[in-house]
This record gives sequence, structure tokens and C-alpha cells, in this order.
Amino acid sequence: MKSTFVNRRRFFKSALIAGMSIPVSFPSKLFSNHHKGIAGQNWAKSFTYGAARFHQPATVHELRRLVRQSHRVKALGGRHSFSRIADTDADLISTSQFNRLFKLDKKNHTVTLGSGMKYGEFAELLHNSGYAVHNLASLPHIQIGGAIGTATHGSGDNNGNLATPVAAIELVTADGNLLRLKRGDHNFEGAVIHLGALGVITEVTLDVLPTFDVQQYVYIGLTQDQLQTNFDNIFSSAYSASVFTDWQEDPRLSTIWVKHKVNGKLFKAPVKMFGAKLVDHHVHPIVGLDAEVCTPQMGKVGPWFDRLPHFLMGFQPSTGDELQSEFFVPRIHAVEGIRELYSLRQKLKSVLQISEIRTIKADNYWMSTAFGTDCVAFHFTWIKDLSRVLSVLPLIEGKLSPFRARPHWGKLTTMRPKVLRSHYPKILAFRQLATQLDPSGKFHNDYLKKYVVA
Repeated sequence: MKSTFVNRRRFFKSALIAGMSIPVSFPSKLFSNHHKGIAGQNWAKSFTYGAARFHQPATVHELRRLVRQSHRVKALGGRHSFSRIADTDADLISTSQFNRLFKLDKKNHTVTLGSGMKYGEFAELLHNSGYAVHNLASLPHIQIGGAIGTATHGSGDNNGNLATPVAAIELVTADGNLLRLKRGDHNFEGAVIHLGALGVITEVTLDVLPTFDVQQYVYIGLTQDQLQTNFDNIFSSAYSASVFTDWQEDPRLSTIWVKHKVNGKLFKAPVKMFGAKLVDHHVHPIVGLDAEVCTPQMGKVGPWFDRLPHFLMGFQPSTGDELQSEFFVPRIHAVEGIRELYSLRQKLKSVLQISEIRTIKADNYWMSTAFGTDCVAFHFTWIKDLSRVLSVLPLIEGKLSPFRARPHWGKLTTMRPKVLRSHYPKILAFRQLATQLDPSGKFHNDYLKKYVVA
């Protein structure tokens, strides 16, 4: 992690002046080919992008020209999706070079960032400027444009997903024009979680708050009975809380991760938490794996950006050799959902690496997995065997169907499109917005046609 942040710190040294904007241009790159694989793979190497042409524009001007001239086009962010939401067989445009803009507005308590910025790239600079964002996902490796566009999230009863602090976005629409929308504008709540269907995001403006420190503790040995009986108490016990479980009967592999915001005085962790024992050494979410990749634990005080994620920026995120799924269930059905999933433990045993349970506050973004309701998210990190994973997903989706579960847009699902669409009350309004901004369907792909715009 150190080398990653040192390079960024040198580049941004002068950016601590409030309100300073730092756009930097690099030569654009074009990889043109008509065979599959020219754009490479997603980060876990679970699939290869099917683009015929792969572009890496360095400026908004180049991006606008590419979009205007393309017949079909998609934007590619940090490659952290397991679904093909960002895939295409035509023009694929990487936003990776839109990662130099940092403009802090202390008067309005916002920061404007290039959409290609990774959270782990701007977080330390923001902290050194005296500010923070409200929450972070498990991985700091993800890019901001794709993260907000798929409703990616962290955890915490009072924390919305990563799209909730968005104050404005700028995007290139299908005609190559620039469109800027800010909070309060017509259709703003439909455009933030954009699913790649509205255009290519170039800039994102976020609300910021005063920086803060966090203490992280891990407890091991949580039983299923204690999880179900004390669900609300566990997840309300800290600023951010997660439970990792393999859904088996052995509690030694189930852990509670709690992240306490430092408010004036340090938190003194109890030795036990709902029967689980406080860990006296660093651990990985998958018990037994090397914890070197994880953020510091055992109550060591550190800045928000170095504690709210589970994994450090300078290392391979998660296990790397994996597939992922995630399902969002209304918070009121959390314990029922846990019981249903626990009943599948024998089916999950051979294909599951670990599962994470988190909570997310409701929001009003049309295509958000937390639209209109506080949620619990059930995340699954699978072994990298697609056929076996696809055989168990219908079992999970069947168990969670009474609760109208919503799958994460960037992860694997076998849910029937008609069912998935029925879980989004504003999907027709989103389609109308997509048609308004992209009347010819330039940003459509097979994924969007299947689940969203059909």
C-alpha cells in the first residue's frame, strides 16, 4: 500500500490548496482489433471482454468524439464487475485516464473528482485536506464512476451506499454532448445510479464531512443462534459492522468485524461480543488466510480510509481467485433471510469461500438496490467454477424470493429478468430517461437489454 500512496502524494502535493483543480492530459490509446479479448479481462479473470475496439481517451474532448462517432459503445471502469454490465462487442472506452481531477470546495463541503479515480487514490489526499467521505466499500480499488453507477456500498445502519453523497455528475451523452446534473435537478435521482445506460461519466461531485478516525475490532466464534437472536444489536453496535460466515455449524469460522468512529475518546472493546471472542491478532475474512492484505485491527486508531475497507489498496483485493454474487433484502426480513440461507448450508459448502452480511440505509435513487427501504446485503464469494456456482444461485434466489431480493448489478445472478425488473418501482421512468438521453440505444448491451431496457 505504501508505494501506491507515496506516488499519489507526490503528484498531488500542491492540491492541498482549497479549490485547486488538477486536470492532467495524457496521450490517448486505441487498441483496434476484430478478435475477442483486445480489452482484456475483469480483475478476477473470470471473463474476457468482447470488444472489437478498446479506447483509452485522455481528455473529455477525445471522449466526446469517440462517443459521437461510435454506433455502439460502453464505458469500462475498474473491472470489478462479475456481470457483463460493462461489456460490448463494439467500442469499449476505458475511463482509467480520468483519474487526475481533484477539486476541493471547502465553502460548499464538496469534492469534485475524475470518474476514473479509485477510492484508494483520492482518500488519503482528502483526509490530509481535513475531509472524508461517509463510507467506503470493502475494496478501495474500485473506481468512483462505476461504483456509484452500480450502487456499490459499505456497511452501517445509518450509511447509505456510495452513491448517496453524490451532489452532481457530469456525463457525455449519446450525441457527444456534455450533461451536468446536480442534486435537485429533474431526473437527478434517476441518473446517479446510471448502470452505464445513460452515457459515460466524466466527473463526480461528492459531499464531504470532517475527517475522522476509526478503530477496528474482530470477534471470532459467532454462532448462528446468536446471529439470528442479536442481529439488530450486532449491526447497531458500531459505525460500520459486518459478519463473515460460511453458513456452516462450526462457529469458529464466523466473525464479526466492527468499526468504531472515534468521537473524542477511544472505544474500549469488550472481551466478548454475543458469545464471540475478541481476536488478539490480525485476521483475514476467510479465517486462516494471510491477514497482511487486510486493514489494521485490534483497535489500532487510524484514518477512515485505512479502516472502513477490509482490504488494503496495495495488495490483491479479496482472494482474487473467485466469483461473486450479492442479494439485497429489506432490513425487516434480515433474520428470516438468514434462516433461509442457513437451511442451504450443505448445498453451499463445496462452492462457497465466504459470505459477508452488511446493512445499508435506504435511498431514493431509482435503480438503487436500497431504493425505498433499509437493506441487509448477503454477499457470496465463490470458488472460481462458474457452472457449479450457477447451479446453486437459483437455490439462493428461490429462498430469498419471498423478500423480493435485488441482486447487485455488478455480480452474478440467474434471476429471471421479469422478476428482477418487478422489484424496481421506477424502472419505467429510468427507461424513459435512457431513451431521452440515448434514443438509438447506443449504450445498450446484452445485459441491459435483458434486465433493464427490454
